[in-house]
Amino acid sequence: MTKNIAIILGEFHKREAAEMLAEARKVAAENNLNIVEEIWVNGSYEKPLALKRVLMKENINGAVMLGIIERGETKHGLIMAHTVMQAIINLELEFMKPVGIGILGPEILPSQIPSRLLPTAQKAVLAVARMLVV
Repeated sequence: MTKNIAIILGEFHKREAAEMLAEARKVAAENNLNIVEEIWVNGSYEKPLALKRVLMKENINGAVMLGIIERGETKHGLIMAHTVMQAIINLELEFMKPVGIGILGPEILPSQIPSRLLPTAQKAVLAVARMLVV
């Protein structure tokens, strides 16, 4: 049975996120997941609000979060990542709908990003697919 999911992506690393999205689309199709919404937000901080909005919809069975929180010169990204991840987990539990987290980082270096894009997107989609049958 096909399940409906949403994908939420950050525009801050738009080229990389677009690569992740293409991979997520492929893996979703291979696993009977229908992507009914693709939502682009500015960055990771905006993802929990977008996630709550889609999880509130009855036709959405789960969601995938894609993006990057790159290492910066301060601890801003690290603190933001902890806050965002906790918000995502809280929403997943509140709505009892699986959320695959495909957000690279925090503190990932630019040189580490390319090789991790596709595997991270794959694993996030597969996590949702698995949880939808458990």
